[in-house]
Amino acid sequence: MSTGKEQLDVEDDFIAVESDDAEPVVVEVAKTNLSKRRTIDNLLEERRLQKQLADYDFDL
Repeated sequence: MSTGKEQLDVEDDFIAVESDDAEPVVVEVAKTNLSKRRTIDNLLEERRLQKQLADYDFDL
């Protein structure tokens, strides 16, 4: 547990750089991931429906 008297090492060379275009990249990645997830969900749904159709007993 810390006593509050410990010396912390701090790097003085650190320079914070803020860029305005960083957020749109995050939005694009989120949109891409969502698009990929929807594609995967659609493929899985199609596969599930095809399996149900193949297993369906047409001799009712």
